[in-house]
Amino acid sequence: MKLLIQRVKNASVTIDNKLYSAINQGMLVFVGIEKGDTIEIIEKYAKKAVNLRVFPDENGKMNRSLVDVNGEMLIVSQFTLCGDCRKGTRPSFDNSAPSDTANMLYEAFISEIQKYQIKTQTGKFGAMMDVELINDGPVTFMI
Repeated sequence: MKLLIQRVKNASVTIDNKLYSAINQGMLVFVGIEKGDTIEIIEKYAKKAVNLRVFPDENGKMNRSLVDVNGEMLIVSQFTLCGDCRKGTRPSFDNSAPSDTANMLYEAFISEIQKYQIKTQTGKFGAMMDVELINDGPVTFMI
């Protein structure tokens, strides 16, 4: 599993020129599900994401988590995170989980995040999406 986490001032997903979802201050999390990923990995990464201290405290240091700032999360499935670009010029997606497994684990990740009482929005699994964001910082992490 790979997560690309961006601290955002706001973010949104548009599908077929229609606003699908949007958040204010919080995190945009792109989720890549790989072969071999399990519910245990989903739980571990969800806990890590909501508790990751990437928001500034009163001294400007990154000491606050999404929970601490009552932030929102936009979760977008992105299988290209699993792409391997080490050989040649065309990425290999051999390590990506099959679509049905990836969708099930993506939905499990969303459910796990919601257990933390995080206001959550999502993209649509498998859809072509336009994702807009204002990266706050910029602050971006890969887990």
